[in-house]
Amino acid sequence: MAWSSTLKIVLIAVAAGTLGVLAGQLVGGGGWLMRTELGQRVLQDQMAREAPKPPADLAVATRGAAMPSLRLPALDGQPMQLPQAFAGRPILINLWASWCGPCIKEMPELNRYAQSQGATGTQVVGIALDNAEDVAAFLQRVPVGYPILLDKPGPRDAGIQLGNPKGVLPYTVLIGADGKLLKQRIGPFEAGEIDSWVK
Repeated sequence: MAWSSTLKIVLIAVAAGTLGVLAGQLVGGGGWLMRTELGQRVLQDQMAREAPKPPADLAVATRGAAMPSLRLPALDGQPMQLPQAFAGRPILINLWASWCGPCIKEMPELNRYAQSQGATGTQVVGIALDNAEDVAAFLQRVPVGYPILLDKPGPRDAGIQLGNPKGVLPYTVLIGADGKLLKQRIGPFEAGEIDSWVK
């Protein structure tokens, strides 16, 4: 009898502890759970429920569907059309800003990954939700070898169109070679994480 009561207490304590850890992961900023596909989906679903609805006439990407076409200027003012500019290649699109600490921290990892892909692998593209002067100054200090496009933050920006209704940065999507949105990620990549995330 005493053994049965002790076992029940231990099982209840383990279950409560497990629930506490999971709740802490979801509420307290994520940790390892936010680095999993399940954690990302839970976070994105929660954010989508809490965010204001995008304008009715705005095309917004959903997982498994074609991304809306985006026409954005590069720093030199020349426009680039996504995904058309890299048709037939997967594209990793990273939304960032020069004032965003986690964005800045992950840029060397994004650059490392971009350089590893060569001319036929996954194309990395950065979209800065920022002004051109600040982005240009930042890239003088922290240069990258992949295209950087510009957009103004707001209710119709590229992040919203790519499924980030709350505008959290950094935000990354993986677009398949067919132009469909495959994956979404809120938060920065740590060293070495992109390779396994893209697979």
